Amino acid sequence: MTYLKKFWQALKTSPLYTLSFFFLVILLFLSIVAPLFPFSPTATNVSNAWQNPSFDHWFGTDELGRDYFIRVLYGGRVSLIVGISAMLASTLIGTFVGVTSGYFGGWIDNLLMRLVEILSSIPWLVLVIVLSVFLRPGLTTIIIVIGCFSWMGLSRLIRAETLSVKNREYVIYSEFIGESKWRIMIRHVIPNILPTLIVAATNAISGAIMTESTLSFLGVGIQQPMSSWGSLLQNAQSSLQRAPHMAILPGLFVLLTIYSINNFSEFIKSYIQREV
Repeated sequence: MTYLKKFWQALKTSPLYTLSFFFLVILLFLSIVAPLFPFSPTATNVSNAWQNPSFDHWFGTDELGRDYFIRVLYGGRVSLIVGISAMLASTLIGTFVGVTSGYFGGWIDNLLMRLVEILSSIPWLVLVIVLSVFLRPGLTTIIIVIGCFSWMGLSRLIRAETLSVKNREYVIYSEFIGESKWRIMIRHVIPNILPTLIVAATNAISGAIMTESTLSFLGVGIQQPMSSWGSLLQNAQSSLQRAPHMAILPGLFVLLTIYSINNFSEFIKSYIQREV
């Protein structure tokens, strides 16, 4: 309870951090309870097409008369699922590569870092687009593709932290008394690089959301009937003059979500530094 109180007191020191935190909490809550709203994201009513925002339809309707508020919420669910899932995948891969490379050193370090350099030299967005074309488009594919090709920067960061931690006394002592290298990495190295890992993982969510939105906007991401903020933007291209809200609203949510995540990441970074 004391820890939560300290966290809340630190959060309240900046209105920007507080607003970002509450925006993310409200967005997550609305995304979770979206199925409870008395609207369907697929229910069509052509007679209500192209309506502007009103009391009946808070975000207006699209070209098929579908309620745009519920479609934006469901699109947010998909974008957040992609962001969090891809973050978990990239964090696991990046942490494994970074810790293994930094702790073992030698030829293992050279091999893994050369692999990271090769993958980093390829414009990864182009690589993701190519893979998305060859693989069957869908939610699982986009998570796998983003998660498996966005870990290189994180692995370098974790490697640098591991190189610092591995020379500390308690790690050297653990090696001296005969603990296995994998046990040392799990019990001593990873817990000490956890603050850096948390900040990097938080930033990875916003990167994954932006990548998914870009791919869906280009037509190689989330496919119908499922929608995300990126696919809503892609669908709104032909409606900019008649219904500009169809592009403005999902674009605004992408902007505010990424901005809030980055702000909250900065808060976590400063909070951890203050506590440590």
